[in-house]
Amino acid sequence: MIKLLIIAVAAVILLVFICNFLIVHYSRPRVYNDVSEIPYNKMGLLLGTSPYLRNGWSNYYFTNRIKAASELYKAGKVKYLLVSGDNHRVDYNEPEAMKQALIEAGVPEHVIFPDYAGFRTLDSVVRAKEIFGQDSFTIISQQFHNERAIFIASRYGLDTVGYNAHDVRLSRGIKVQLREIFARVKVFIDLILGKQPKFLGEKIELP
Repeated sequence: MIKLLIIAVAAVILLVFICNFLIVHYSRPRVYNDVSEIPYNKMGLLLGTSPYLRNGWSNYYFTNRIKAASELYKAGKVKYLLVSGDNHRVDYNEPEAMKQALIEAGVPEHVIFPDYAGFRTLDSVVRAKEIFGQDSFTIISQQFHNERAIFIASRYGLDTVGYNAHDVRLSRGIKVQLREIFARVKVFIDLILGKQPKFLGEKIELP
């Protein structure tokens, strides 16, 4: 039993390592930290998160993503922003929160388009193609998130790059980092099972 337990633990660790390696190996050359170096795309896809933590404090993942998206727009590296996030409750609306924060950051309202069914990264990426008709776009989030999103996008035939928002200190983002480990394994499970977004629906024409 002890040997079997050791083998099982080793297998899980190996699986996590392989999944992480494949995602990083493919995506790392496609993520950028310098706004002057990233190539132009008409559309930027801003991945959602809550503006506040459960304790009521500001969520720095959210704040830093808004800053990165506004930087990208003001530098002329994207023309429009698709803000995709969770809106599963009447009192919880990530896309609207991102939209308002971007407007406050100086991004014109008419270039911001909300996607209210971006419940997961896979949903946001696939819906950008299937609903909003985008085959090539810039993904905006923290680097670890961009890497995973770019890898998912590549499996659906999309040409994407990522602009990295500033990360959060490990002491404040330990739960997110731990969750990311298993999220990367789930990427491959979803691909094997042919997982699709929770909602698709009618296409929405963008400029």
